[in-house]
Amino acid sequence: MSYEVNDNLAIIIPAYNEAGRISSTIAGIRRFTDADIIVVNDGSDDNTAGEASAAGASVINLPSNLGYGAALQTGFKYALDKGYKFAVQMDADGQHDPLSIEALISPVLKDEVDVVIGSRFLDKGNYKAPFVRRMGMYFFGIITSVLTGRRITDPTSGFQALNRKVMEFYASGAFPVDYPDADVIIMLHRQGFRFKEVPVI
Repeated sequence: MSYEVNDNLAIIIPAYNEAGRISSTIAGIRRFTDADIIVVNDGSDDNTAGEASAAGASVINLPSNLGYGAALQTGFKYALDKGYKFAVQMDADGQHDPLSIEALISPVLKDEVDVVIGSRFLDKGNYKAPFVRRMGMYFFGIITSVLTGRRITDPTSGFQALNRKVMEFYASGAFPVDYPDADVIIMLHRQGFRFKEVPVI
């Protein structure tokens, strides 16, 4: 099974010390899409970069570990520079099922919304987070829902699809590189971007 897309889509994956996992993550993505894969190697001290390159991804090597948000923003800046119009961001450790890429990107490609957030809790989501993390997600979900006026079930999701306008916003100084989670959704709302959640595996 494969999901055909045009050359305007990039899959952006921040990665730190993911040797042993990044290859299978990339292989899983390749089962569903031919989109270009960009791995941002965030100063790893293992063979993350080598494994990602061998698996066919384009690799950006950061000189030191700058953190998830900075690595993600680097990926967006690179995608913008290369002319991509759409992007899907996902984690490197394989927790995001590439089968969900189609559900994420379709509403963006159809210009129904600017951002789609993959929720692990919508419908029959069975994601089991540790208790403390689950409470944090619940707390931030309430705050985000109140401030945006819409129900947000997974404010910390790292599995998202977005268009070029949002990439440009994320590439700007407004993007909170330290903790790009719930506050990003609130910023999207305040900037007038259209967004929604869809269930993901």
